[in-house]
Amino acid sequence: MCTSFIKMDSPVQIPFKSFIQLKPEESTAIYLQIVFEFIKAIQIGLLPEGTKLPGTRILCKLLEVNRNTLIKAFQDLELQGWIEILPNKGTFILSEKKQKNKAEFVPIEGENASKISEPFTFKRSTILENPKEISTLPYQFNDGLPDLRLVQTDVLARLYVSKLKRKKNTKTWEQIQTQSHLNFKTQFSNFLNLTRGIRISTSNLLTTTSHEISLYLVTKLLISPGDKVVVASPGYYMSNMTLSDSGAQIITIPVDKDGIDTGHLRQICEKQSIRLLYLTSNYHYPTTTSLSAKRRMEVLELANKYGFVILEDDYDFDFHYDNNPVLPLAALDSNERVVYIGSFGRSLPAGFGYGFIAAPSEFIKELEKHQNILEPEIDVIKEQVLTEWIMEGEVHRLSKKNKKIYKERRDYFVSLLKEKLDGKIKFQIPLRGLAIWVEWLDNFNLINLQKQCIANGLFLPKTILYQTKNLTATRLGFGHLDEAEMEKAVAILSKSLEEII
Repeated sequence: MCTSFIKMDSPVQIPFKSFIQLKPEESTAIYLQIVFEFIKAIQIGLLPEGTKLPGTRILCKLLEVNRNTLIKAFQDLELQGWIEILPNKGTFILSEKKQKNKAEFVPIEGENASKISEPFTFKRSTILENPKEISTLPYQFNDGLPDLRLVQTDVLARLYVSKLKRKKNTKTWEQIQTQSHLNFKTQFSNFLNLTRGIRISTSNLLTTTSHEISLYLVTKLLISPGDKVVVASPGYYMSNMTLSDSGAQIITIPVDKDGIDTGHLRQICEKQSIRLLYLTSNYHYPTTTSLSAKRRMEVLELANKYGFVILEDDYDFDFHYDNNPVLPLAALDSNERVVYIGSFGRSLPAGFGYGFIAAPSEFIKELEKHQNILEPEIDVIKEQVLTEWIMEGEVHRLSKKNKKIYKERRDYFVSLLKEKLDGKIKFQIPLRGLAIWVEWLDNFNLINLQKQCIANGLFLPKTILYQTKNLTATRLGFGHLDEAEMEKAVAILSKSLEEII
């Protein structure tokens, strides 16, 4: 392909760092950040057509990134048609027109040459990202996951197999499916009413295959592009990503020891129209604080006064260690302003847990239309097994047993933190959940701590690291670790901290 380029000054003179802003602390991969920043710079004219870019060795030093990361970003930019890499000549910015021409260009080699098509185009999200990181290191922290080694898989397996082997009856599969699902929803709604103090019937309940699907369905129906949504800061990265992808304009409010700042929320409501408030009231993610009783009433009062919807996410209700668990806002909502979502069976094997939505019946009916596209089939056998577990009280027994184990683990983890990191951290002992919010007293870079921990055999995923100008904190999950594993993990954490300070 023959291309003429506008002569530009030496590419090294271009102030790349002034408009290529990379944020290593964010969950978006660095190479994708480079791609998005270059596209933005091209679109607004900072890198005009024909600009010759520096070599990758020079540019990676300017941007302070790994050369392989930069090469991967350039490959992506070339594939999308934003740049052209010419052997022995360099890398050049393409104009929008030439991008189009490039897509239409089909090389012909002889009369019978077959047509070579360009790769198909598709939408690329600048918001959605897979935050999961995989490590094979022997010791790892996470943001608060249960220990699957505690699962009674043998009991579940026997029940599942017995349901599969049961005698066939005269009903059609559709009839069996409908009846089984109704039985499950009846038992599940009774279970939620009993354990969480809400007052719902089957018409107010939608069960989904996961908590994430529940959140996605609700935001799809409630949020239109440009709607203003209030979230806490720091907040839950997954929900923020889902809300942003739905077109929401995110407004953040601070969190203190009593939960979200309702005074700040009131000020926002007085100045602009709010569509939705997203909050984790019972066990705020990531700080583990609980919304105080006074602020709970204030939130409901503000929702009634200003007409916004409260999306209450009770993702970790299963793990509370006090005898009088704090009830969700949904239990106090008399004006139907709360859409309550949560998870069920987090201690069960993958595939047996559920997400759910409790809301006004008309909203549930509309949600079902969209769920029928995403999840058209019902796992009848799984629902029958869980229905039996709920009816026979097995769910309550399992919950009671697990809470005792996890409370012991929490207490031992707290003692280790106090012993090994005394004077280095501050934290509150949470009354629920499988993680502790640790604020570091020393001033250091968390990424440096992460790298040192990895070198010593302990993995800290970036999703549990929180660092701003005024905050250096980490959400340390303990539920998946036994005592010996905790001892080793905390010892490595302590050692790594000493090595970087």
